[in-house]
Amino acid sequence: MGFINSLKINRIFLIYLVFILLMSTPHYISCMNSCMLSIITTLLSPFYYTHFHSQKSNSPGSSCVSMKSDQSVDTSKTFKGRHTSTDLSTFRSNLMKKFECLYEGTSKQGNPTLLNEIYTELYITESESGEINNEHEVRQIETHSRRAATEETPITCNDIFRPLPGQDKAIRTVLTKGVAGIGKTVSVQKLILDWAEGKENQDVQLIFPLPFREINLMKDKTLSLSDLLHVFYPETKEMDISSDEYKVLFIFDGLDECRLSLDFQSDVRLCDVSESASVDMLLTNLIVGNLLPSALIWITSRPAAADLVPSECVHRVTEVRGFNDPQKEEYFKKRISDQSLADIIISHLKSSRSLFIMCHIPVFCWISATVLEKMLSEAESGEIPKTLTQMYTHFLILQTNIKQEKDYEKTVKDEDMILKLGKLAFQQLVKGNLIFYEEDLRECGIEETEASVYSGLCTQIFREELGLNHGKVFCFVHLSIQEHLAALYAHLSLMKKNRNVFITLSSSPLKHLKKALNVSLSELHQIAVRKALKSKNGHLDLFLRFLLGLSLESSQTLLRELLTQTGSCSYNKEETVEYLKQKIKRNHSPERSINLFHCLNELGDDSLIQEIQDYLKSGKIRETKLSSSQWSALVYVLLTSEQKMDVFKLKLFIGSQNTADEVLQKLLPVVKESKLVQLMDCGVTYEGCAALASALKSNPSHIRNMNLSLNKVGASGVKLLSDGLKDPHCKLEKLR
Repeated sequence: MGFINSLKINRIFLIYLVFILLMSTPHYISCMNSCMLSIITTLLSPFYYTHFHSQKSNSPGSSCVSMKSDQSVDTSKTFKGRHTSTDLSTFRSNLMKKFECLYEGTSKQGNPTLLNEIYTELYITESESGEINNEHEVRQIETHSRRAATEETPITCNDIFRPLPGQDKAIRTVLTKGVAGIGKTVSVQKLILDWAEGKENQDVQLIFPLPFREINLMKDKTLSLSDLLHVFYPETKEMDISSDEYKVLFIFDGLDECRLSLDFQSDVRLCDVSESASVDMLLTNLIVGNLLPSALIWITSRPAAADLVPSECVHRVTEVRGFNDPQKEEYFKKRISDQSLADIIISHLKSSRSLFIMCHIPVFCWISATVLEKMLSEAESGEIPKTLTQMYTHFLILQTNIKQEKDYEKTVKDEDMILKLGKLAFQQLVKGNLIFYEEDLRECGIEETEASVYSGLCTQIFREELGLNHGKVFCFVHLSIQEHLAALYAHLSLMKKNRNVFITLSSSPLKHLKKALNVSLSELHQIAVRKALKSKNGHLDLFLRFLLGLSLESSQTLLRELLTQTGSCSYNKEETVEYLKQKIKRNHSPERSINLFHCLNELGDDSLIQEIQDYLKSGKIRETKLSSSQWSALVYVLLTSEQKMDVFKLKLFIGSQNTADEVLQKLLPVVKESKLVQLMDCGVTYEGCAALASALKSNPSHIRNMNLSLNKVGASGVKLLSDGLKDPHCKLEKLR
């Protein structure tokens, strides 16, 4: 130790000696910049490097260190400027410490898990486009679950900038889309960690993660791109990123959370990283390529916001599909140490098709593992969850039990917290927001200190994050948790206060007071069904499932564990069931009816589904005159089948009661999802061609092979098919 101290003193003495010698030289001023700085830097850098790493290893925050973080990283490349290679080493080290741990559904107060220990490779594919998808995200997951994995070529997160075999194109900007909780942010984290550890993408010298939820906090600022980076990453102040000689990657995570006005039609053109402008102008010019045209750009987004960036600015669109079936099992075996228990949990989830489909979403896997591991390992009483509502209600109870075990803030009542968080969840769900700021919380009567308490007590439900710019951001751990709490708020508002949450009293209190009060639970359900069906993007679909599921007696029993008073209200379940069936009968869109069947499932009514399954098993489906409700049920059964949608054979459904054209029109959602459409000698005419043309134009289009031989479609039918083939979304490869 004494030797090290003397070494440090000797270095300081040498630096001082060099300084005196230079000062005594007549031309000391001219050689200060070149000579003195060079010698001092050379003398200091080993001392700094040793000192930095000794501090790092002894710091209290270094308990979660990657086992591979001590491997050598090539930092020989330096940037134009006054810094040394140590600056880049510091930058890499800081990113490594920030991204090496995974906080699965928790804030950073809990026990983290090393990302490399639990990371399960996600299924990522190259997508057709970045166009908007108007289906509810759970519906998108259900659609993807039926698609054969052989249709697309998978891409790992580290390869998203590399062309696929046979592709010859330069990729500068990548847009990665995926539903909430599917693994977009974890993919970003994995790429950054692998780079920081020196494993992948070492041709990139700098990676700047800039999440939109943190950039939002600077939306009113005017500054240069260099200044923006210095705010987020102060250690880069001496780095010159403007040279085309160096490769830089910017990562903008969460485009759907952006609250800036991204105007890509603006005439404002920025080409200098030192030129000041609004933050939204900086981002648009960077994405377009006016600023740092050689920089790589990676943007992630939920599908509903994917079109905020014009397609001409994007060179590749990828889609995170979450876990395929083998990856689901791999996750549970990694997540649960008791392998026999993991097998039991996997078997239980497979027994419920709706739950196993949801396991495509990694966050849902985590929720299911959390609930089922505790219930099955401790032999707790009560029914094992078989529906989404049951699973999420058990999860909420589990989290409030954890809250009660904490030693602080015992004055916070579960009822108050759940109602306030539920109000926030409902109001923001209606607006389409997943992240919230302090002004959003104040609108719901939640003060900043109160929000901090809630996030501390329920870290796996509601989360507070401190941005790099020291602003606070709040969010629910996942959209589905927000939807469940929103439904619980709507249910409890009626049961406890006899109030209909869909009526806003502030706009016209006297006019709406009667409608807002004295509403039965069945009436509330009917209002919610109508609201969900009118939604263009289905954003209330899962909320509706939860709302109906909460009305069951089994849910009421669970809620009594959660709340001292749940209220009471007269309720006739059969009235709601009949209303759903009437809507299915009258609804002209089979796609929109699918969620209503999920709602019937939550209510425990499978009568329509059972009828169709009996017809299919007995082979009588061809000879049965199906009602509109039964056609919708047939679509639901076929689309939720465990079998992959590869081949659609029209003859299986044509009989004395059903014509080819009628079947094609009624089963169009099934046709759209099929890869091979077999229609040979079925009697398809002009009306059937209209349905087929619609399927060919669908976005995305999955039909690759269609056999229409021995059908008299006529010239008009051929014209319709030709229009479908000309559509840019059509991917048909073979037509007979």
